[in-house]
Amino acid sequence: MFINQNQEKISIKSFSNIVAGRKSEIVCAGLKGSGRAYLAARLREELGRPLVIVAPSAPDAETLVQDMEFFLKSRVAFFPPYNISPYKRVEFHSETAGRRVRTLYEMMEGADGVVVTTVEGLLKKLIPKHALSGFAEPAEAGEEMDREALSARLVAGGYSHVSMVEDPGDFSVRGGIVDIYSPLYDDPLRMEFFGDMVESMRFFSAATQKKKKDVHEAVILPAREVAFEPGSRDGFVRRMKKLGRSAGVPAKKMVRMAERFKKEGFFPGIENFLPLLYEKPGIFLDYIPQDALVIFMDREEIEDQARRLGERIKKERLEAVESRVPAPEPGDLFLEWEEALRILSPSRPLSVRSFSMTGSMPDADAPPEFDFSVRDNAALGEALKFSRSKDTPFAPLAKWINGHLETGLKIVLASGSGRRTEAARSLLEGYGVPLRPADGFPEAMKARGGVAAATGNLSAGFAWPGEAAVITDAEIFGSGAKRKTRRKRSPGSALLKTGDLKTGDLVVHADHGVGRYQGLVKLEVERVFGDYLLIVYRDDDRLYLPVERIGAARRYMGAEGAEPPLDKLGGPSWDRVRKKVKKAARKIAGDLLKLYARRKVARGRAFKDSDGDMERFEAGFEYEETPDQRRAIEDVFHDMARPLPMDRLVCGDVGYGKTEVALRAAFLAAWNGHQIALMVPTTVLAHQHFETFKARFKEFPIRIECLSRFVGARKGKDIIEGVTNGAVDIVIGTHRLLSGDVAFKRLGLLILDEEQRFGVKHKEKLKSLREAVDVLTLTATPIPRTLHLSLTGMRDISVISTPPELRRPIITYICEWEDRVIAGAIQKELARGGQIFFLHNNISSIWNMADHLSRLVPEVRLGVAHSRLGSDKLENVMMDFFNRKLDMLVCTTIVEAGLDIPAANTIFINRADRFGLAQMYQLRGRVGRSGEQAYAFLFVPDESLLSKDAKKRMKALMDHSELGAGFEIAMSDLRIRGGGSILGADQSGHIAAVGYDMFLKLMEQAVSELKGEAAAEPLDPEVSVPLSALLPESYIPDIDQRLRAYRRMSEMTRLKDLAGFKNELTDRFGAMPEEVENLLMKMALRVMCVRAGVKKLKLEKNILSLYFSSAHQENIPGVADMDESGLGVFEIIPGHFLKARLKKRPVRGSVMDIKNILKEIARRVSI
Repeated sequence: MFINQNQEKISIKSFSNIVAGRKSEIVCAGLKGSGRAYLAARLREELGRPLVIVAPSAPDAETLVQDMEFFLKSRVAFFPPYNISPYKRVEFHSETAGRRVRTLYEMMEGADGVVVTTVEGLLKKLIPKHALSGFAEPAEAGEEMDREALSARLVAGGYSHVSMVEDPGDFSVRGGIVDIYSPLYDDPLRMEFFGDMVESMRFFSAATQKKKKDVHEAVILPAREVAFEPGSRDGFVRRMKKLGRSAGVPAKKMVRMAERFKKEGFFPGIENFLPLLYEKPGIFLDYIPQDALVIFMDREEIEDQARRLGERIKKERLEAVESRVPAPEPGDLFLEWEEALRILSPSRPLSVRSFSMTGSMPDADAPPEFDFSVRDNAALGEALKFSRSKDTPFAPLAKWINGHLETGLKIVLASGSGRRTEAARSLLEGYGVPLRPADGFPEAMKARGGVAAATGNLSAGFAWPGEAAVITDAEIFGSGAKRKTRRKRSPGSALLKTGDLKTGDLVVHADHGVGRYQGLVKLEVERVFGDYLLIVYRDDDRLYLPVERIGAARRYMGAEGAEPPLDKLGGPSWDRVRKKVKKAARKIAGDLLKLYARRKVARGRAFKDSDGDMERFEAGFEYEETPDQRRAIEDVFHDMARPLPMDRLVCGDVGYGKTEVALRAAFLAAWNGHQIALMVPTTVLAHQHFETFKARFKEFPIRIECLSRFVGARKGKDIIEGVTNGAVDIVIGTHRLLSGDVAFKRLGLLILDEEQRFGVKHKEKLKSLREAVDVLTLTATPIPRTLHLSLTGMRDISVISTPPELRRPIITYICEWEDRVIAGAIQKELARGGQIFFLHNNISSIWNMADHLSRLVPEVRLGVAHSRLGSDKLENVMMDFFNRKLDMLVCTTIVEAGLDIPAANTIFINRADRFGLAQMYQLRGRVGRSGEQAYAFLFVPDESLLSKDAKKRMKALMDHSELGAGFEIAMSDLRIRGGGSILGADQSGHIAAVGYDMFLKLMEQAVSELKGEAAAEPLDPEVSVPLSALLPESYIPDIDQRLRAYRRMSEMTRLKDLAGFKNELTDRFGAMPEEVENLLMKMALRVMCVRAGVKKLKLEKNILSLYFSSAHQENIPGVADMDESGLGVFEIIPGHFLKARLKKRPVRGSVMDIKNILKEIARRVSI
């Protein structure tokens, strides 16, 4: 219910009738937050008409989308702005372009839904309807389609021709297979042609490349808002040159732009030159359905944003003209606000305001205004906050619920997850209030009595008279409990695979040592063709490794900057180095075993369960736990409950939630009356953890202190005294905590963050502590699954490898260096009160860069951080940045990745092309830690000069904008952070000598031997049959994909997996040539050889020779009576050798006989 102008109370149903019959605009006053979304959702339900909602900004729009999806339980489209100046040559974010194109097409096709946009989205001119409609290509199975014309059309529509389709806007052609990722669909489309006939179509997974479902018809949209018609390119170039001349752009520069455009078809920011392509560009209003209801959310703020946008665009164009940059007039790129209102006037929009503007004497000419008496839950929040320290902390909530139930309102809890719902249910149960789960908000509104819980994300609750009272779990458990939205994760790029080889990479061969990979070569040996990896060793010695044994060579990963010398093929150096490293691995394993044995007899303290208080503490966690994180927490609690000292390692990438595990452990220890020490390697991290712990423990009587050199002498003395007498419950600091004057009264838990970064002396002190108190170690250095398994029973390890709940993706722009881009982005970040990282990885010129940036934006407070500053100066700068005394940090890669600066939401990376992909993810991950939208600007030289690999890396970063790039990235990032720390020792020297993979292998062997589980090396059979077996370039053109396919096959251990891979190849690349079928047969023989204990198989004419591995085949006599099998004439020869004379038949027939023989051998013998 609400009150109209005549103070009459009417229902929302009645109001919808008024809206349907309105003769003018209507103003809705008194609505804030999610109450606005509720009104829009109810109008959508009652009127059944499309809604187009305009919000002042992108964050407002995204919140509105989230809230409306909660109320409607259906998709709400967001038409996003580009968030970049139209006068700066910056590559638009591909995800943004795809979302815009999809939304426009759906509106054009009359989709009966809800679209939310911003002021900039509303006013920016775009692709005309006729151009989008003309490009939209319907495809149907069984119909003819010219493949060459299709490829040309996709390029004209802004698609990227790639080897493997992974992201919207990609397409690839492989023989009769065409893959297209149209923005219209969540999955890419695979079309299979026979000539020019579309035989079949199917959607497939971008992550696995495997088929998901067949489809009969689909529509292919342009990938961006530019779609060139045949013959339109020349006219575009002419008009571009004319615009350049009028702006005084040097002729040479215009010629370069034109040449690049003709060569590549597009250039960064081409969407901003729509007036040169279309005589009359389109506007968003062209796409709005005639019967749509248009709603302005916060009309005054929208008008203010429109005014600011107009001023900014005019200013930026003036700067562009002064810089001699081609710049269309603002009116060619944006619609004037007044013109937009004039066009919208016949549709009689609704305007929503927070407050009434009518006053006591309403204006007769003003549109009718309706005041909504909707209350937010601020008063309830204050009451809950005040009562938390009382015996009945949630009594105000029970009172609020019962009060609204008495008035007949529906009560709905918006809960972030099922687990949160359960926590609320048990809480309310104590107050006699029943809580029932419901399948979404619409169903919750049908529930009778009590409180209904709808799972979903809502920004805030409200009480709407006559309708409903809604409360969120964040409002119940505290602001920190607000659940973040889980976003759809982009499929992992193929570029992220750590085993991928590039020509020139160092590789480590298990038998021959370190060599250099020089490409894939096709060789003919005894009239049989095959692919071989060429590995060059010292003195140009060459090894040709058959691709089916690709697993014997791994890409070298060692400490950054370390490059070992090449080994001599057949020389003694590799054996010598390997023996030395193996000895070191045995020592580490022995130390672990001894420590484990001592801990088994030591007595610790068994911590008791904290009853319901832990639930209250958990409620402060702002994300839903990932499964791995939940398991890690349970592991820690299990350890702490036992009367043995805990020594657990929690391993996970930055941002994966290790700190939350530590917080829960600290709470349990403090609840049991014990002290906690958290030790970190740097002062900045100490203060970061201090802020985190203070925020999470603020509702509990726990005293937390930080001991560092930034704490004054008097304060430091008080803290030490508090630690000694037990007044301080949790103390956080660097190695200062190990000083002789720091004595704990009842230390129960020691938490170590990145222990490997402490000095040797400090590590020795920590060893003695390990035997007396519970120890929890956190590390971002990843641990491979195989080593994790081999260490079971010796070191307690929890691995968090599940990516975290995603915050907003980091919008990434790639551009050439331009002062205007930098200055604009810095000023924009300063205007919203944020901070900036500027990464310049060259110490010799970093101060000059800092001076240049100071001149560029004089108002910015900046500092410089690099490795040669000295530890004290570096910490001072970092603390100033952490405490927000600096706006911008100009730094090298020295700044630790684990540093969490929530206010830092813009990062510039100079010469981004010089970084590897894994390192780029780590660098970019320093921003976007809060709820604000984060931006990354990657500066590269002229894109036309970039190498193919550099372009691939840049594309991957543009397309995969989420935080946390997964465990694959973390593994390759060992080169950056160094490895070996997971074992409690610095092994960087040994890793540098043999590479990380080989070091782990030797470590696993040493651990197995000491545990009495010594096992032979995995069998890697050599199979020689006179069949050409390879993946032809004509079948899989991209060498990276071919290598990846070879590696995948070499790692398969089951015939079932090979059969599945065969189907996948056919699905992705079409009918298999004979060589590919032969390769799969050879791989099947390899799998069967392993089962039979055969290390070498050779077929010459009709003579089969099998060489058994004595380490894997202990029952050679078991094959003595193979003659009885009827599969051939067999002869056992001393030396684990079996010879068989097969029936004379074609080679493929002989292969079938060999399979039967291997199957029979495997049946007869024990392996």
